[in-house]
Amino acid sequence: MQVGIGIPNTLSNVDRELTVSWARKAEAGPFTSLGVFDRVVYDSFDPFQTLAVCAGATDEIHLSTSIVAGPLRSNAMLAKKAATLDVLSGGRLTLGLALGARKDDYEAVETEYRTRGRRFTKQLDELRSYWEGDEIGPDPVQDSGPELLVGGSSDPAFKRVGRFGDGYIHGGGPPRAFAKDAEKARAAWSEEGRPGDPTLWGHGYFALGGDEQAEKGREYLLDYYEFTGPFAERIADGLLTTPQEIVQFVRGYEEEGCDELLLFPTVADEEQYDRLAEVVGNEWAGE
Repeated sequence: MQVGIGIPNTLSNVDRELTVSWARKAEAGPFTSLGVFDRVVYDSFDPFQTLAVCAGATDEIHLSTSIVAGPLRSNAMLAKKAATLDVLSGGRLTLGLALGARKDDYEAVETEYRTRGRRFTKQLDELRSYWEGDEIGPDPVQDSGPELLVGGSSDPAFKRVGRFGDGYIHGGGPPRAFAKDAEKARAAWSEEGRPGDPTLWGHGYFALGGDEQAEKGREYLLDYYEFTGPFAERIADGLLTTPQEIVQFVRGYEEEGCDELLLFPTVADEEQYDRLAEVVGNEWAGE
């Protein structure tokens, strides 16, 4: 299993300098990918533009959306943004897509929330046609377009993984939750007669450095996931706050067959990067 790190594009007080520095440090190791989140009605950076800045500051590390809410964008515009980023990054984009659960995001871009599932299925069906056709350029560097991961935890979501995806991206939680949904993704893959196995990605949250940083991280998660009601408390309770918790979490995902695990910061401080790099580079990868 490989381990990536999230860019803090949904945290406050992030600027160009921190974003570029974070990306360049990640490329130097021990991380294999950079991830971003997607919100409209929130103090956050656009995921595609954030990754474009990272693409310009790096040469080799993979770039991923984890996830972008596909139906917030028109099919043609999403295909063009992804293809452009794939070209500008030299074929390093992994496009993670899902429905997105925030109703206020849909209201802000004036597109219907209720029908987003049906439109997402149609969008997934059309993306590769855009990437393989001549109507909308540029031609992606990767054959047939960027690597495409599909997220979600409903039965229709797993069917989309089997029909349209190169793999599955999990929404977060302990390794046992990942294992349960990964098995559903594998089953959907098999039911569609796809060869081999789907690529499997997971993600988690961290805040290292003591009680003050842990509390900041917890406050961020409660705010970011406020729309989920009481479930936001469960998400915040899963915050990784010690090196031991990080190693145990990473090891758990590895044992459940995860291919790439993204760890996202919950505090916008470059020391957070350094602390996680030390844990992943020395205490996990060095095992």
